[in-house]
Amino acid sequence: MNPLDTVLTALQGIGGNKLRAALTTLGIVIGVASVIIMLALGNGARAAVDANFRFLGSDVVQIAVKEKLEEGELLPVGQILSYEDGLRLTELPLVASVAMSIGGEGKVRYGRGVLDLAVFGATATALADLAAGGEVQPVGWPDGAPLSAGALLARGRFFTPAEVLAGADVCVLGQQTAHDLFGDRDPLEEVVWVNRRRCAVIGVLVELEVIDPLLAGRSRPNDAFYLPISTAIRNLYDREPSVAVTARVTDEARMAEAKEQIRAFLRQRHGIDKDEAGDYQDDFQLTTRQDILGAQQEAARTFAFLLAAMAVVSLVVGGIGIMNVMLVSVTERTREIGIRLAIGATRENVIAQFLAEAVLISGLGGLMGIAAGVLAIPLAAGLNRGVALLSPDSIPLAFVVALLTGLVFGLYPAVRAARLDPIEALRYE
Repeated sequence: MNPLDTVLTALQGIGGNKLRAALTTLGIVIGVASVIIMLALGNGARAAVDANFRFLGSDVVQIAVKEKLEEGELLPVGQILSYEDGLRLTELPLVASVAMSIGGEGKVRYGRGVLDLAVFGATATALADLAAGGEVQPVGWPDGAPLSAGALLARGRFFTPAEVLAGADVCVLGQQTAHDLFGDRDPLEEVVWVNRRRCAVIGVLVELEVIDPLLAGRSRPNDAFYLPISTAIRNLYDREPSVAVTARVTDEARMAEAKEQIRAFLRQRHGIDKDEAGDYQDDFQLTTRQDILGAQQEAARTFAFLLAAMAVVSLVVGGIGIMNVMLVSVTERTREIGIRLAIGATRENVIAQFLAEAVLISGLGGLMGIAAGVLAIPLAAGLNRGVALLSPDSIPLAFVVALLTGLVFGLYPAVRAARLDPIEALRYE
């Protein structure tokens, strides 16, 4: 029997009970769709991790104060991470530069207009960091084109390191903030009041759009209001706040040494000594990109493993369904098998016929499962914060898995059919 005859015979066998074949196929459809969705969600989770932390360079250390929850409020476990701490970090041999930031609420007034805004205190590198972060870009910016700090400015300039150190009364406005305060007038060199303190407008940002889907709806870059961090601390807070510090090291290869240098410096600044067990109870924490990516990627791998386990269970259930149906088919067609063996069909021909039926059922289920999985990806993405990426090799992989499922679970019924005794099979009623 040639391969074409084997396939045609297998199709006739499947067509003998269409409802049973359809129900058997359903198990494979669910399993393959699960594989497609699992791969898309796994890829999406890894992409989300990379997107969340791509702004953090491999030569950067983030420094933050440790906090504890007390009566529903987050409080520092020890001393705050002060603006002075950040300034003094630049004295360390392995620290090339330090950027600091802080957020707060402020009333911004110009003329009779008053806005309640989230005010962002930053160092002079904030605009360059925003451009390098890959989270926003000017509206209409060409895809893939390099973005510099200058491209984010529509008019004027950003504040300088000297203005940050001096606590200068200057500010930079987002596009929407400038429009809300000044309408169509040019805001440059105009004076606004921030919590009853004067502030000269020295720059206005271009209209920005959020390009990171994870931040869409949560980030409003056009409502920005930037102050030098020293000015923001003076204008927005009654007592000195804790700041977020980002240190860039001089040599990425010496990152571990640089972290130890920063730890020793902050322990000395905060008066932290070893406890009775010989350990340091730091009131700050250091985080690098590798630290974050390692933890997040491990979580993403665990997530993908759980999804893979679900997909495997679905495929096994579908495979058991194929085996069950094929065993029933062997029993129902015992006399037919006996006739085939009696007129010269070999045991290999019988095995090939029943394997072909199992593989055809699983292959059809695989194609339907691929279609269902691809169509279900947008729904799955909604459950994964909008991130699901289907790689091109996922579809052939899922189809091969479906075919292998049919082959493995169809083998036993096929061998059982081939082992039937022709004489006993012919007597079977």
